[in-house]
Amino acid sequence: MILVLFRTSVLQSTIFVNGKFCKDPKDVKAEDFFFSRLNVAADTSGRLGSNSTAVFVDQLPGHNTLGISLSRVDYAPYGVNPPHIHPRGIELLIVLEGTLLAGFVTSNQADGENRLFTKVLNAGDIIVFPIGLIHFQLNIGKSNAIALASFNSQNPGVITIANAVFGSEPPINPDVLTKAFQVDKNIIEYLQKQFGK
Repeated sequence: MILVLFRTSVLQSTIFVNGKFCKDPKDVKAEDFFFSRLNVAADTSGRLGSNSTAVFVDQLPGHNTLGISLSRVDYAPYGVNPPHIHPRGIELLIVLEGTLLAGFVTSNQADGENRLFTKVLNAGDIIVFPIGLIHFQLNIGKSNAIALASFNSQNPGVITIANAVFGSEPPINPDVLTKAFQVDKNIIEYLQKQFGK
């Protein structure tokens, strides 16, 4: 939302960049470049036991056009940040507290393999998740864990695989998912019900 605008007699409208309208420089405030709640733990009492505090362009307008963002991820003991992808950004995750099992899967390789890379991470350890690859983290410790994720995009996006596949509206035809996952149709219908369908 922040971009130095060049005003000419021809260009008198607001510029739309990266899916966001840029502010006129005369309307920019210090708050556009400031976020103060990253020290507050997110609620991890949900069914996954994890939650994140995103600091993307919507939370920090000064990110627009800068190609950066970050997120704090909090994990309860045995909490999971489920398999997901970021379609518009590479993620670099650093563990601040606790112990995480983190991994990602390469897909559709020339040899037909889908290779899983995993690592146990402790405080101070870093892992990189390449853009668009399915990845996850699991708190394997008995205490809370905290990680910071940085992205090379002001809006990396997130698609949680199970939510997208089993929780779409309208639901994906169970016959499609039965064939794709090679399981009984009752299992697919059960999973769709778990995600509110």
